[in-house]
Amino acid sequence: MMHMTFYWGKSATILFDGWRTSTWTGYLLSLVALLLAAAFYQYLEALRIRVKLVAGGGAAPAKQAPSSIPPPAGSEPLLAPALAAAGRWPARVAVAAMFGVNSGLGYLLMLAVMSFNGGVFIAVVVGLALGYLAFRSSDGEDLVVVDNPCACA
Repeated sequence: MMHMTFYWGKSATILFDGWRTSTWTGYLLSLVALLLAAAFYQYLEALRIRVKLVAGGGAAPAKQAPSSIPPPAGSEPLLAPALAAAGRWPARVAVAAMFGVNSGLGYLLMLAVMSFNGGVFIAVVVGLALGYLAFRSSDGEDLVVVDNPCACA
């Protein structure tokens, strides 16, 4: 039977029919697995952000103070921006792949929560919080500057 409201108990179907819990041991092991999966989700997100920043996809470097002497004409090659962008394709593909894996894991966690079991909900939320504490609550090294502050962009 599919529950449509939160319920408490050891009997739960999580994600698919083969993952059913009927004993307290199986239920608690399932909750630990979901907690670890949620913490792993935060780890993957932190890793993706770090890879993106290392690959040069983060905030633009600060512009140098204007000097009184202008740079000589033609001091920057015309193809430099195109070559720099072409060299970042492997990193962009890696970041996109990591985003896809992380999105898939996030949707699986959401579907697990949609079992409406109270213990599953708490395990996922606590796992996300612990993962954030362990992997993403650093000193701001993974701070991403958003170019467009509009929430709809």
